[in-house]
Amino acid sequence: MQFKDIIDQAAAKQQLADLVANNRLSHALLFLGREGAGALPMAIAFAQYVVCDRVNGKKIAGASAGLFGEETPVANETTLDACGVCPSCQKAAKLAHPDIHFSYPVVPKKSGDKPVSTDYISEWREFVAQYPYGNVFDWLQFIGAENKQGNITAAECADILHKLNLKSFESGYKILVMWMPEYLGKEGNKLLKLIEEPPADTLFLLVAESEAQILPTIISRCQLVKIPKLSVEAIETALIERAHTSPAQARQLASISEGNYREAMQISQNASEDWLDLLREWLNATLKTGPAAQLKWIEEVGKLGREKQKQLLRYFNHLLEQSIRLRGLGADSEYAGYLPEKERDFSLRFNKLTDINQQQAIINEIDKAAYFIERNAHGKMLFHALSIKLYHIIADKSLLLVN
Repeated sequence: MQFKDIIDQAAAKQQLADLVANNRLSHALLFLGREGAGALPMAIAFAQYVVCDRVNGKKIAGASAGLFGEETPVANETTLDACGVCPSCQKAAKLAHPDIHFSYPVVPKKSGDKPVSTDYISEWREFVAQYPYGNVFDWLQFIGAENKQGNITAAECADILHKLNLKSFESGYKILVMWMPEYLGKEGNKLLKLIEEPPADTLFLLVAESEAQILPTIISRCQLVKIPKLSVEAIETALIERAHTSPAQARQLASISEGNYREAMQISQNASEDWLDLLREWLNATLKTGPAAQLKWIEEVGKLGREKQKQLLRYFNHLLEQSIRLRGLGADSEYAGYLPEKERDFSLRFNKLTDINQQQAIINEIDKAAYFIERNAHGKMLFHALSIKLYHIIADKSLLLVN
């Protein structure tokens, strides 16, 4: 993967190229960006940039030569990206370079397993090729995690220590790209000494979405590289050029995706797995059809597994945020015109049913529910309690429960 494969982010690309050119590269970088901004592909592209033979001044087979056999100097601008043709680039592009290692959340394949990232390396290469802007939910579904929670385990930390204490095979660096260090528990303390006093020519590239969820002792040892959310124009162009979306639809998707390319792709592919219909059933059961329908719905959602339950709650929050915007901007606003028809209809109806204080109370409850699912709360019990709270917030207009 090269910088040119990444949507926009010109400032971050220039920053990274300057770090290498000026020999100011820290041994640990933290790529921090919201979901869908491109922090993971940026880190992978930078790893390829660092090992690229042309960037490192090595002679490349097939490079043009002068009249007397000397290699033609490479123009300065080519150093703003990896060449993409040298042996190192070809291996890095396939995520198969022997000096670039990857770490990411995994699940046991069977009971009693102590999984490490290399157990899933084939799946990882396929996932990055297909979904470079995917999130952890996409990854865990891709490897068939079902209702298992992904983690970066103690066994993984031990494997990292082993790999990075070996000598590099081909390049000047040994590189670790760790995706989602938020999934490191106390096991992450095992890596502190390695990050603080790494072996010579070792480079850590940590890729995260939430700085608050990373161990502070790890953050303090890293140089920050911020990956800002994408502009509407950048997402619109990417959808047209990469996903072959029509210009009109691309503009709509870019406007409502809030700088998240993954979200734009999800909406365009109708990949919400009928979350909207599921939410309608939930609200109808909670407010209209009664306890029997509620229990049936809770039984159904309890079978989804934790990751899909979190996705459902996240989608509900997305609709609530749309409702709040529509309340302020109006049903006839330009923003309303960009929304998918079913989502716009849901949001407008919900605005008639609730006021802004009730909507904020529901958002707070959904956020807390997602937090508890992350910590292995019992799904059926959680959604049963949440249904009761939603009923009182909406039907009784009671906000006391949020406290």
